[in-house]
Amino acid sequence: MKVESSPDSYIGSVAGGPQKAAAAPAAGAEAVAAPAPAAAAKPQAGVTVTLSSTSQAMAGGGSSSDVFNAEKVAAMKQAIASGSFQVNPEAIADKMLSNAAEMLSISRS
Repeated sequence: MKVESSPDSYIGSVAGGPQKAAAAPAAGAEAVAAPAPAAAAKPQAGVTVTLSSTSQAMAGGGSSSDVFNAEKVAAMKQAIASGSFQVNPEAIADKMLSNAAEMLSISRS
């Protein structure tokens, strides 16, 4: 089996180090760097998006059942900084098992 080692190949540029990779740009890099002239000259029309009431409620935030508790996070940061934070491996294992059971029940449905 013959492996191509020309400077234009991806493997050749990676194997040569950053100097070769910078000297020989990847194929199609010019097309990605500069947009097509026709696309730049012609503005695209806008798209109207409407959200369902559920999406609007979720985007509104500030619900009474917030997942993020700033006070708890601050207390955990302080405990970690002081070295008094205790990891509860049983709680972690229980949560991992319940997540796995939930994922398995969803995949079987």
